[in-house]
Amino acid sequence: MRPTLTAALLALCPIGPAAAADLFLAQGLMTGEVTADSALVQTRLTATPGLDSDGDVPGATGVVAFDVAASADFADATRTPFRPATADRDFLVRARLDRLDPDTIYHVRPVFGPTPEDATPGPPGRFRTAPAADADVPVRFAMGSCMHYFKFMHGKTAKASGPVTATDEDKRLGYPSFAALRDARPRFFVGAGDIVYYDHGPPKGEDRATMRRKWHEQFRFPRLTAFFAVTPAYWLKDDHDFRYNDADLRGTRPPGPTLGSSVFLEQLPLAAQDAADVTSYRTRRHGKHLQLWFLEGRDHRSPNKMPDGPDKSIWGVDQRDWLFETLAASDATWKLVVSPTPMVGPDDKRKTDNHTNLGGFRYEAELFFNYLKDAEIENVALLCGDRHWQYHSVHATGVHEFAVGSLNDENSRRGRKPGDPKSTDPDGLIDQRWQYPEPTGGFVVVEAGETLTVQFRDDQGDVGYRAKVTE
Repeated sequence: MRPTLTAALLALCPIGPAAAADLFLAQGLMTGEVTADSALVQTRLTATPGLDSDGDVPGATGVVAFDVAASADFADATRTPFRPATADRDFLVRARLDRLDPDTIYHVRPVFGPTPEDATPGPPGRFRTAPAADADVPVRFAMGSCMHYFKFMHGKTAKASGPVTATDEDKRLGYPSFAALRDARPRFFVGAGDIVYYDHGPPKGEDRATMRRKWHEQFRFPRLTAFFAVTPAYWLKDDHDFRYNDADLRGTRPPGPTLGSSVFLEQLPLAAQDAADVTSYRTRRHGKHLQLWFLEGRDHRSPNKMPDGPDKSIWGVDQRDWLFETLAASDATWKLVVSPTPMVGPDDKRKTDNHTNLGGFRYEAELFFNYLKDAEIENVALLCGDRHWQYHSVHATGVHEFAVGSLNDENSRRGRKPGDPKSTDPDGLIDQRWQYPEPTGGFVVVEAGETLTVQFRDDQGDVGYRAKVTE
């Protein structure tokens, strides 16, 4: 059993009072989109240190700047300009840090108050920039997905699909996976979609106010604020943190697609605050051995029910062309494509919204695998979210796929295996190297160096399976 929250953990949770008694940082400090010379940092001013009596975390007006320093005592700190925390931005303030040095630890803290003159520093965090593209260093990171708040908090009442293990302490502190993730000390974290579930509640997220509430309740947990204060992240969205289960761009059921994309970009440090025309698919380089591609699976997709063929796409033509061109141009030892949804599987036969599905988007998947083969692009592996079970499968062309499963026990389930008549591979053609024996929450830890190592861990941090891929 995990120990109770220690004083050291509390010290890393930016939830205490600010310069004024009615200002707090209940959702902590976050860093995103770290490169070799830049990063995004954000926080949210709140009127309470946690959930209020309505189950939300109300925002508060004020101003925020960020101190950034190479030393933990902030003796050499530089300060970003103060920006207002306002209701139209959900009281979030985000700043871009530039001209950073590669592979360097930076200390950062919010400076906040009702006015710049009354502002004082809040609890600090830190992040490490990416190594330069030619740096011969291994890089270790973690990835998780499918973080279901309602099932975690309410168990069987919320129709939990996996074991109900959350204790009263867990419900105060947050998902056990984040205590285990912090112990794993990854350089960064990848959130592969379904970070919140708009279509589960009450309340369900159907307008901007209720959608924002889903993010507030999720990211106020002390285990999450402690982890993200010291671990930068990259984020992808999937169906549940876009609209609802298996959503595409069609239909009038709320929330609409424009709102879904807008709130996602508002809540997470993926792009500069108020940036226009954001392209949510992107690639990031971490040294000689690792390049990652983060794909967008909802904004550009064809209707799920459209007949499969050359005109049907999850990615859209522009993203697909970009993916093929940038993969071909990369000289990284390992090229890891992070997809919110699977491409190998197998998956449930009944589904139609991903690349593995019968009647889904298989044409585009085979176009991808055949392109890699024909262009002789080597050392490509897939990391995917969406499926609530952990597995390691290999496509017929030799491309490995690692499915990270669900971050919490209550959202895990038994998966489909090759040969299952209710799967997308009833004939058992897929080479599946591993699938967890029992449902459990957890995550993967990946290390990319001369070899690629992927560890599947449960929500207590115990390793259930380790895969090692060589060039």
